[in-house]
Amino acid sequence: MASTDTEYLFRCSRAEKQLIDMIRELKYGEIRIIIQDGKPIRAEDIKKSVVLGQADKF
Repeated sequence: MASTDTEYLFRCSRAEKQLIDMIRELKYGEIRIIIQDGKPIRAEDIKKSVVLGQADKF
């Protein structure tokens, strides 16, 4: 195999699969992940970030 990436095979839950898909579809940005009992329960795609206390740039 010519790829430099290492490939792993593992079983994951439906929530983990959704999280992986969400990460792969995101071109740039941030995702906030909420974990309970070692499992992802919610992911938030951060759409906008505003730096406060600076001159208006809107």
